[in-house]
Amino acid sequence: MSHQSSARPADASGTFALGGDLTINRLGFGAMQLTGPGVWGEPTDPAEAIRVLRRAVELGINFIDTADSYGPFVSERLIREALHPYPDDLLIATKGGLTRPGPDGWRPVGRPEYLRQQTELSLRHLGVECIDLYQLHRIDEKVPLADQLGELVLLQQEGKIRHIGVSEVTVHQLKEARTIAAVASVQNLFNVANRNAEDVLEYAERENIAFIPWFPLATGELARFGGPLDTAAKQHGASPSQLALAWLLRRSPVMLPIPGTSQTSHLEENTEAACITLTDDEFDTLAAAV
Repeated sequence: MSHQSSARPADASGTFALGGDLTINRLGFGAMQLTGPGVWGEPTDPAEAIRVLRRAVELGINFIDTADSYGPFVSERLIREALHPYPDDLLIATKGGLTRPGPDGWRPVGRPEYLRQQTELSLRHLGVECIDLYQLHRIDEKVPLADQLGELVLLQQEGKIRHIGVSEVTVHQLKEARTIAAVASVQNLFNVANRNAEDVLEYAERENIAFIPWFPLATGELARFGGPLDTAAKQHGASPSQLALAWLLRRSPVMLPIPGTSQTSHLEENTEAACITLTDDEFDTLAAAV
């Protein structure tokens, strides 16, 4: 394993052209944890949340993932407060389709009029005229998928959305989605300890669709004292989280990890993972550890 530090470590993660025309560094930032407990309300330390966002850009991160439901709208508002007017190369992705009845509560709503309303609100809260990547946060089983994605296609035609993505889907659902819209990204639960979406990742790689793994640092038993990642981390002078992110970056060229945090120190540690290059043997050892 090699490790080279840099003032902009995210640059070392390599790039991906999302939708074929928006080139970003592959290691991004997920803004869910900037909100209050239960992804509800204001952060406990608003000033630190602003520092985290500004420091992320300084570290070379130019892909930030958020959602209208984070707060709700708290995350989007913080992004605007910290970074607007946005750097030309910054891609802010947001999502709609989950309502929030309260802390830790999530309910899919995919009615076209609701998705249009939330898109308009996200445009306002982020302070943009067009959202570079708008993702259907969850498929609402009570509404035909053609109606849900069809409304996003209409918004795309109106110039309010540039690219469309989907989240937490099967290969079958992803294929169906692509008959309705040009899908630029898929966001599924995936990390070194949970690879249930491996088939979706492989399909995305074949089709050059961005794969955004949410919960990328949920290493569970791998991060415990004396566990495989803990042992490897000590041997190589890295943290278990850094190895987990380095493994994801090594796994596929379409992988765009979005580790999130509410602390600048954790952000800096996570971003250094982009500077770690795993050997084939190290990659296989970590993959086989589960």
